[in-house]
Amino acid sequence: MSDVAIVAFGAISALGEGAAAATAGEPGSKARLGIARDAELANAGLYRPFAARASLPEGTTDRASALLDRALGACAASLDEAWPAWRQARVGLVLGTSSGGMRAAEAAFAAIARGDAVRDPEQATYFGPFARSARVLGLRVEPAAQVLGACASSTFAIGLGARWLERGDCDLVLAGGYDDVTVFVAAGFEVLRATTAAPPPRPFRAGRDGMSLGEGAAVLALVPARVAARERMRARAYVTGFGASCDAVHLTAPDREGRALSRATASALREAGSPRVDLVSPHATATPFNDPAEANAIAGVLREHAPVVHPFKAQVGHTLGAAGALELLTCVDAIERGVLPAAAGEGAIDVEPPVRLLDRAAAGAPRVGLKLSSAFGGANAALIVSSSPGTPREVRPVYVSAAVHVQGEPEPEELAALTGIAVDRLARTDGLVRLALAAVGRSRATGAVLDGAGVVVGSALATLETNAVFAARIRERGARAAEPRRFPYTSPNAVAGECSIAFGLTGPGFSVGGGMHAGLEALAAAAVLVGAGDADRIVVVAADEVGPTVRSLAGDALAHGAVSLVVSSEPTGAVARVGRIELARGVTAPSHHGHAPAGHRALLPLASQPVPRELVSASPPDASARVVLEPV
Repeated sequence: MSDVAIVAFGAISALGEGAAAATAGEPGSKARLGIARDAELANAGLYRPFAARASLPEGTTDRASALLDRALGACAASLDEAWPAWRQARVGLVLGTSSGGMRAAEAAFAAIARGDAVRDPEQATYFGPFARSARVLGLRVEPAAQVLGACASSTFAIGLGARWLERGDCDLVLAGGYDDVTVFVAAGFEVLRATTAAPPPRPFRAGRDGMSLGEGAAVLALVPARVAARERMRARAYVTGFGASCDAVHLTAPDREGRALSRATASALREAGSPRVDLVSPHATATPFNDPAEANAIAGVLREHAPVVHPFKAQVGHTLGAAGALELLTCVDAIERGVLPAAAGEGAIDVEPPVRLLDRAAAGAPRVGLKLSSAFGGANAALIVSSSPGTPREVRPVYVSAAVHVQGEPEPEELAALTGIAVDRLARTDGLVRLALAAVGRSRATGAVLDGAGVVVGSALATLETNAVFAARIRERGARAAEPRRFPYTSPNAVAGECSIAFGLTGPGFSVGGGMHAGLEALAAAAVLVGAGDADRIVVVAADEVGPTVRSLAGDALAHGAVSLVVSSEPTGAVARVGRIELARGVTAPSHHGHAPAGHRALLPLASQPVPRELVSASPPDASARVVLEPV
């Protein structure tokens, strides 16, 4: 079991800041609502222009960075009171996002289309707000990573942060997520028919027709329980279990039976010592397929009793990369104050098996909460939060196989043969997905055992080529004309999802992208999870699609291509053992990293003989990555 204590947090949502942002409510009260008609979405012409906006100063243009700054700053201020010397400790930073710097990216796409230069290329990337936040913090943070796991991003981030603490990689982790609401994302969800026409959303109820988007940010300060005790910090609650899985069924629709979500939940519960769960914070998008899948997972794993279910998205909207962290904080609040929270929405419960929703909050004594998240790509993650600590697990050795490199997409027929995917369906994916599929397919062709493995994808500039095409159509034809088939591929997690579907990768699956060193970031994340026992094998894919948009933003720093390899707990077939991992941000990169390869090229030495002693990469001006390799 994990013994990670939550000792401070900062949060902002449509309901307010601090404790108000993620409240479990007051006994006897109905759920507070933050969703309203949104002027920006209405002006864009969307049919369902509803969103839950957080309160920011008028005229704020970079809303994602502003939200993150508020949450991170509040968390730091709270830590200053709880642990005045925390800035002298070894601090890690892991954040999740679905959209990153999307507003700046849209402006950059338009500038590139006009033939203009982009003034701040970094701001237009998925990692722009993340990099800026580290600078504002004013500290060296190590490890540092950003999860691009779509709607489950911050749940994965908190789980990864807990694993860093178990390994002893740092003394304190700042973990959470952020996202704002943009026309780009809202148009995509609307054309997928995932948004409600009449808020508030009605999760698990008759007549539900989807969600509303929301914006927010939440950052939790995590420390080992022994550190909290040594420094006399009050633990608000403890993260005692984490589990993750992939459906490997469909890119945007969940497995109808909730089987993979059940596996993730069961794994988290086992780690936590199989406690009785009093409160469930579900993903709860109020869509026809998501809610029954979750109801099946909840009933299948928690057979003996019916915990209270609290669908917080119906109050603050779907905050995407912030959702997992904000919703986990409602569980923490419920445990701390002895509240069983109310569920927003009205109507009869319309899922089988039914879930337990409260019309009004009630006094109670919840001790254990379960947070569930699902995402594009079929990704699932679960966290257990408790009033009592657990005990950490041992870390096991991790090994890495030789890498397979592809420099371009194979011919359609060859890629179909490698993957088992029909040519016409491959044509509906994007270039980044096809590069990744080719690399993993060739790994399997060389004898790599993939069935049941997890998958972690690293991509320096992620899906910006696809995003530019999606954004161009909106600029030219309006938000209502957004392309439903292309929208899922604007999510970096689509790459992990398509690989999981093609190759039966049912373990933990998500993407990362905290900088130009994303290839090593993916290797590092996979090694940490395998070492912790979250999977026995994880496929690592580093892929970079280089077209006109990426060249405009990154020059010649990236090459077109992909690399695939396998990280395993078994030494058989390995070329090296993974040693020390360094993912540092907030400092000038070491001189020997100044010309280090970016993106997937940082993993290319694993395709050569002899295997080098280390892999290095960098994300100028202030982030670097290094993975030490030891002989098998």
